[in-house]
Amino acid sequence: MNKHQHDLDISSLAESQDMECKAAQGRDGQGELPEDVWKTYSAMANTDGGVILLGIKEKPPGQFLVLGVPDVERVRKALWDNLHNRKQISVNLLTEDHVTPIPVDGKTVLRIRVPRASRQQRPVHLGTNPFGGTYLRRHEGDYQADDENVRRLLAERVEDSRDERVLKGYDFRDLNMDTVAAYRNRFAAVKPGHVWTDLPTDAFLERIGAWGRDRDEGYDGLRLAGLLMFGRAEVIRDALPHYMVDFQERSEPKAEKRWIDRLIPDGSWSGNVYDFFRKVYQKLTADLKVPFQLQDGQRIEDTPVHEALREALVNTLIHADYSGRVSVLVVKRPDMFGFRNPGRMRIPLEMAIRGGNSDCRNRRLQTMFQLVGYGDHAGSGLPKIYTNWAGQHWRKPLLYELTEPEQTLMELRMSSLVPEAAVEDLSHYWGNRFTALRETARLALITAQVEGQVSHDRLKEITTDHPADLTKLLSQLVRDGFLTPDGAGRGMVYFLPWQRQAVAIAFESTEVEPPEPIEPPELGTEPPELGTESPKLATYLDWDAIPVPLQMELQILAEPVAVHRRVDAQVLRTVTLSLCKERFLGLRVLAHVLQRDPDDLRKRTLTPMIQEGVLRPAFTSARDPRQAYTSDFNVRNETS
Repeated sequence: MNKHQHDLDISSLAESQDMECKAAQGRDGQGELPEDVWKTYSAMANTDGGVILLGIKEKPPGQFLVLGVPDVERVRKALWDNLHNRKQISVNLLTEDHVTPIPVDGKTVLRIRVPRASRQQRPVHLGTNPFGGTYLRRHEGDYQADDENVRRLLAERVEDSRDERVLKGYDFRDLNMDTVAAYRNRFAAVKPGHVWTDLPTDAFLERIGAWGRDRDEGYDGLRLAGLLMFGRAEVIRDALPHYMVDFQERSEPKAEKRWIDRLIPDGSWSGNVYDFFRKVYQKLTADLKVPFQLQDGQRIEDTPVHEALREALVNTLIHADYSGRVSVLVVKRPDMFGFRNPGRMRIPLEMAIRGGNSDCRNRRLQTMFQLVGYGDHAGSGLPKIYTNWAGQHWRKPLLYELTEPEQTLMELRMSSLVPEAAVEDLSHYWGNRFTALRETARLALITAQVEGQVSHDRLKEITTDHPADLTKLLSQLVRDGFLTPDGAGRGMVYFLPWQRQAVAIAFESTEVEPPEPIEPPELGTEPPELGTESPKLATYLDWDAIPVPLQMELQILAEPVAVHRRVDAQVLRTVTLSLCKERFLGLRVLAHVLQRDPDDLRKRTLTPMIQEGVLRPAFTSARDPRQAYTSDFNVRNETS
């Protein structure tokens, strides 16, 4: 295997799953199990699993140096000895198949595949105390979990159903009886003649699981599920201080905080989960088109889209971790529906999407919804959403998790996989360069245009290409100036050149508003024209071509940077903006007057400023020989 092949293989692995490389050389250079391998083992096991490669050094990020492990058996024995030592690590998740010596560049590397620990095995921790010994994987690094996260992991392990708990000191006075009555009416309509229909309220609530008995302590009371389903918001917050449910309807397809309709527990309604479901479902489906269909002489008011939205809303509510710091959020936009619940999935996303497996966080809530006809059988809800959405020939639903704070999100977009508008925009922007790309490359750019970004994992969902081929494809699109990367390893995401890189959720209300995309330029020698009356600015690509008076002016502006070897990054950015005001300056000019290395200046200063929308390039490709920069936006350039 030659070096080029090795680099591609490891790069592909790094982007398709979480990976950590460790030199593992030891003092004698023959190989030694690193002490910090257990932090990585704990972090990966508690998050999504991953791969540890011993005998490879990664420095700088993305650059891999194969060192090999000469005495691989010594390292492997040390690994197994410690895996069976409970004073070292709390649980062994590995089998022989997970630990494999592999040849790379004629050297032997030890590959350790760490699986994601089950809910019952977490937290995986160093030593005997989970507090202080538990690690989580965040942004390609191992971070010690705080006590709140450890307590949540312990609760998830012990409590199969988080809403099972009987609350001491809570009773029927804490419930909203109008909500209970509405639920009973629905129950009677769905199950006519059922023996529970005529039961007294207290007996009915006990039968459906809202009221129960703590047999260990010997007292009766409301279950947490009953309080969530039928309680008053102010009382629910006594038991769950972070409880919040939020619906927002936005008039434009943008991730912004402006809304035209909102529903939160504001005192004008109960604020409980069941009333939230009833009110929000009506708002979600209010303007859905219902084709005229008859069944047994009755018009069918339900469609596959209604069913998918109902399943998504119920899933959000029954899988939420109501002790988490993130709100339940449902967003309706002209182009999509968004659902978010606090807490990650209890099983891997891939398993949940396939269906047949379920580990519901709030099983009492799930049962109460099912009793009135909402929510499907265990493990079939997500597959039904995907199937119904595919039946409309819309983009495949996007289900993903965020780790800080922990949350699960689903986006249901009402657009085709290849929307005509997106194709038209990209074709106008890049012309023949776009249409000449192969199908998967075009699909990657279209996805970035429609969804705001694209990733290796997202392309795996919507294409049939091999993961290694997708890695090469994305790298090529970056080299050709079609995409801009952000992040590292499995967390890498890609943006179109005019999209700002910001940590934001596509449908979440956020203080950071993404900018409007730069208008596509006309192909040719001129940069984008932002208005017919826009003034023209001169462009200077070489220092010698600049008139002497202007050279002197630029040198005075650049002096705070040029006379120092090192300056604060903000000072450099401020001076750069001053230099580029009322003119386009090329990279060679800026590097000369600032006395900085051209490549370093472009990478560390100019590119981030463009991504933040404070500096404007003349052309979309950073490597265009005519490239120049200005801090004025309502202008076009005039080559000088």
